[in-house]
Amino acid sequence: MNIIIINGPNLNLLGKREPEIYGSATFEDYFAALQKQFSEVNLHYYQSNIEGELINKLQEVGFDYDGIILNAGAYTHTSIGIGDAIKAITTPVVEVHISNTFGREAFRHQSYISAHAKGVILGFGMQSYQLAIQSFLS
Repeated sequence: MNIIIINGPNLNLLGKREPEIYGSATFEDYFAALQKQFSEVNLHYYQSNIEGELINKLQEVGFDYDGIILNAGAYTHTSIGIGDAIKAITTPVVEVHISNTFGREAFRHQSYISAHAKGVILGFGMQSYQLAIQSFLS
């Protein structure tokens, strides 16, 4: 089973950025732990701060992979293009957020991804990614 985690803008700063919201672990360290925990899964990882690159990656893997876990960061609330890309591909996408976006600023309550996603997991910190992987294994 091939699953890719795609992270959007500013998620490369995990471990440094607002640790009170996002924690102090880097995503790379957490990803290594996920690979050990889910050794039966071919886990891949991609991160970009650029909207078009995220769309390109979705289109690249969106017909061949078994699952996509997408944390589009702030693009979740602004990118019709990412939502359209998810609608256009056949690989199921689980939308993930580390924080509870509904407990934050009002503009974060809107998602252009959710309507096209298999499901949405938010507010469980880094464990949100683990829950998303498990959703593909059930």
